[in-house]
Amino acid sequence: MKQRSKTILVALLFMIVATTIQAQDSRPEIPKWHSEKGYWVVESNINSPLDHIIRFYNNDNVLMYKEAVTGVRMDPTKRKTKMKLKKVLESSMDTWQLAKVAEENKNYVAAVFKR
Repeated sequence: MKQRSKTILVALLFMIVATTIQAQDSRPEIPKWHSEKGYWVVESNINSPLDHIIRFYNNDNVLMYKEAVTGVRMDPTKRKTKMKLKKVLESSMDTWQLAKVAEENKNYVAAVFKR
């Protein structure tokens, strides 16, 4: 009886250790629309669904670019929209690094969404 209890205890400990090691190895997958360079914020109003203000920030929370987009219905929860915003973020990051000044309304976002 004692031998069987020891065997069960060892098996349980092995399973706990194996589960812990497996949990440590699994990392959450980063979505493709996520940019390493920064992030964006979309500001919109339910009463005017065609008007948006989009702000792009670097990882240090510094405003790099801001644009007011009108006449475009944008759903920021869709993957296609997120991928377009990532593209604009990365291109505005390159431009911002040259000047280090926040730009406003250069119509980068409007150009991407009207294609």
